[in-house]
Amino acid sequence: MPTAELNIWGTAPTARYEQLAAPFRPLFAHISAQAAEADASRSSLASVIQQLNALGLPRWRLPTRYGGHDATLVELLTLLTELSAADSNITQALRGHFGFCEEVLVSKDRDWQAKWLDKLSQGVLLSPGSTEVGSQTRGEFGTRIYRAEDGSLRISGKKYYTTGALYSDLINTIGTGEDGTLYTVAVDLKAPGVEIIDDWNGFGQRLTASGTCIFDHVRVDDEPRPTDQRFAYGQSFFQIYHLSTLAGIARRAALSGAQELASRSRTFSTGNADSAAHDVQLLQVIGEVASQAYAAQAITRLAAQRLESTAQHTIASEHPLTHEDPQVAQAELEVCLAVNPVVDATLAATTALFDALGASATATNKALDRLWRNARTLANHNPRVYKSRIVGNYLVNGLVPPSQWRVGVAKG
Repeated sequence: MPTAELNIWGTAPTARYEQLAAPFRPLFAHISAQAAEADASRSSLASVIQQLNALGLPRWRLPTRYGGHDATLVELLTLLTELSAADSNITQALRGHFGFCEEVLVSKDRDWQAKWLDKLSQGVLLSPGSTEVGSQTRGEFGTRIYRAEDGSLRISGKKYYTTGALYSDLINTIGTGEDGTLYTVAVDLKAPGVEIIDDWNGFGQRLTASGTCIFDHVRVDDEPRPTDQRFAYGQSFFQIYHLSTLAGIARRAALSGAQELASRSRTFSTGNADSAAHDVQLLQVIGEVASQAYAAQAITRLAAQRLESTAQHTIASEHPLTHEDPQVAQAELEVCLAVNPVVDATLAATTALFDALGASATATNKALDRLWRNARTLANHNPRVYKSRIVGNYLVNGLVPPSQWRVGVAKG
């Protein structure tokens, strides 16, 4: 006899979480119902991201006086796991925005912070724009920030992995100033000279608009900031963001596998029951997939609690922190510890769910393969093979994790 519907995914992170999360769940359900078709047709996410913005999700971490809920990192990442169980593309498309919010929240430049809190409170969305592909030297950027003849500030260059740019108002990008310093600057994506090309061709996360953005002598109204002013635990934040997304994908694997198994009418003569839903071996598979999802979420949340402590420590500190600060280093180490078990659990879950189903589960209209494709793609963003080495290097040699990494070709 079926029991009442239970939440098997663990206790809410805070007493108020359920109340805060409730307004989003009807939209999450709608997103989930459309996710397979959206993936197959490469549909734009603009409409649902606008709806999430109207509900206040991009402002969740902001103080209440700026339209937020003072959400903790653990609350935010838990909600993003729920969103990822609906469609991980949306979570990924908002990653750069939440990272920028984090930088604003912990900034020691009070004037800059106040300016951006005001802008963010108005619903402005930002995307990231750092990486340059090709033969660019590691740690250097071909994108230039300079003064034009009329005295206006301009930017020219080409960026890739500009995730979410098609759904954003501004792009927070990096360029080299005339003095050789690396600066971050926010550029209006509708300004003349900006071209966004949706040329992301990865087999997963197809809807994240993670393609090319070109700046051709674009006017910049923002004040450039040296990149060394970026928040010290940024590397941990952006990595655990991926882990929360992966945990949501694993949960979707369990939920979709259960739905598919419950609806199956055909069974094999070599099976254990006349109904697939009562075949003990198939039920075991679904249970194991759910266990992998549960483990991914639990590990991620434990690391998120450490990162929350680091965020509070950063806010309370009188001065900006570096990667060598014990709180920052410990958060990075714990997030590194979490990476491989979460990735392993999610990849296993998104593969094993098919063991409980028939050949019909591979139908393209079901798009169950998108779960593995999305997980595999996210797992490749920040190479996990290095994470365990970083932990081992600390345990054996006492070396704290390195500062923010860069990608490119080594200097000759």
